[in-house]
Amino acid sequence: MSIRALAAPSLAAAGLLLAACSAPAEETADERSAEVADAVVVTYDGGLYVLDGETLEVAADLPLEGFNRLNPAGDGRHALVSTSTGFRVLDAVAAELTEDEFAAPEPGHVVNHAGVTVLFSDGAGEVTVFDPQELGDGLPDTQTFTTEHPHHGVAVQLENGELLVTHGDEETRTGIQILDAERNEIARSEECPGVHGESAAMNEAVVVGCEDGVLIYRDGAITKVDSPDEYGRIGNTRGHEDSPYILGDYKVDPEAELERPERVSIIDTETGELRLLDVGTSYSFRSLGRGPAGEGLLLGTDGALHVIDMANAAVVESIPVVEAWEEPLEWQEARPTLFVRGGTAYVTEPAASKIYAVDLATGDITAEAELPNPANEVTGV
Repeated sequence: MSIRALAAPSLAAAGLLLAACSAPAEETADERSAEVADAVVVTYDGGLYVLDGETLEVAADLPLEGFNRLNPAGDGRHALVSTSTGFRVLDAVAAELTEDEFAAPEPGHVVNHAGVTVLFSDGAGEVTVFDPQELGDGLPDTQTFTTEHPHHGVAVQLENGELLVTHGDEETRTGIQILDAERNEIARSEECPGVHGESAAMNEAVVVGCEDGVLIYRDGAITKVDSPDEYGRIGNTRGHEDSPYILGDYKVDPEAELERPERVSIIDTETGELRLLDVGTSYSFRSLGRGPAGEGLLLGTDGALHVIDMANAAVVESIPVVEAWEEPLEWQEARPTLFVRGGTAYVTEPAASKIYAVDLATGDITAEAELPNPANEVTGV
């Protein structure tokens, strides 16, 4: 591994769950929608289910055609649904898919950080920044920035207003640029072929993945950390704001139709060290998570949720959750998926049309439910 510093200026009842309001006999009975407790949202082929986060029962079935993706909006109430036309606002607590939508050709990554939410439109190369607390009464005010070329990218705004954004075009993606609060470029790196994804660690160290390692932006400087292999692709990562470590995937075969790796990468954002851990099972891009204390979590194709001590790069516990599975060739196809909120890990099992809640402190499955249709993506508020 080599580290090269790049100079930068400092800077289960389908349908809506209803609560009946008591009414005198002489009055017409009235019903109103109940708020969904600790709402969890999953996509299925043809719509969305909003689930009660404790019981995992279906609180609402919201039809929506197409292949739709999910992200938390960042305000504890809403989720953003990536549709064919943009990012549509879902009030998960009210179990209502609103008509509000951030228009975006080819909507891509959604990043919640430093109290703001950042959207990236792959089709337009446009970055949209807004305060998620302003959601709920129409669309909030936004700030936008457009990259030189449209590409499959991502952006994150830091606490000081700086914007980290990928650059590239439809053919190649080569790195990142850092913009100050006035959107003037203050740093750039072209040392990240195939740049993909972002995660933030302790002290706002932001990591993006490359086909040969990662870039770390920290304290006003960009650092390149090389993979131990000539082609060592890290494209999906998970961070934790109280941990200096980033958990990433790791692939070494650029010619594979679908590589099924058994190693993960662990990046120390303070030292720039990149270590590889053989978990002993393959996994998918929807398998990575972080626990409440910063522990790494990996949902393996062996059906277990593997808990990783990030500082020591070691698996310390394996919790059986679902049956063994194999990653499908098409990335859009449903497969067991992990979503973590606080001390609970939510795991889907499409083959059985089930979803489980796992208490990370005890390893116990605290709830499970059978869904009318297999879940694909999952998120929560």
